[in-house]
Amino acid sequence: MIFSLFGRRKTNQRVVDDTYVHLTEAARQPLFYERFGVPDTVMGRFEMVAMHMVLFLRRAGQADGPLRAFTQEMVDTFFQDIDHSIREIGIGDTGVPKRMKKFAKMFYGRVESYSVALNAGDRVALSEALSRNVHPTLPFSRDSAEGRGMHALADHLFALEAHLAGQPDGSIMDGRLSFVVPEVREAV
Repeated sequence: MIFSLFGRRKTNQRVVDDTYVHLTEAARQPLFYERFGVPDTVMGRFEMVAMHMVLFLRRAGQADGPLRAFTQEMVDTFFQDIDHSIREIGIGDTGVPKRMKKFAKMFYGRVESYSVALNAGDRVALSEALSRNVHPTLPFSRDSAEGRGMHALADHLFALEAHLAGQPDGSIMDGRLSFVVPEVREAV
């Protein structure tokens, strides 16, 4: 009996790893950086992974049972990835906890602001939230290249959330999470 628990953990870890790979691959689509105006930097990549993670959490949060419980493993994997990335860029052991707290606060702030806009179906509010996070040093302007890129990104988030809602829980739990390729409606 106890050995079956170990086997299940390995299977769950494989599924978590497969799902997280799909999520990060979706976040690395060149169009985000080339056409939507997301900076191809460490922080820009964090923003795209966080955005996809928010959508995953929203989708999984609508489920009952195993998929809902699976979310904690995904969040753990996400933060392990951030920890690894922080260490990889040269932050020492003593600086990692402080930075991890900062990233956790940033991530959960994004969960809140994106969810409010998505729940309301408010494209402008989502564009503004994306702009604050993706381009924190620039004022939001709907007519700027960055503003047009964030509007296109907001449209993509709404489409992606609808796509994720149509995926069966079983497919996600089998590690077959799929994300749609970004459609470019507006050039930056």
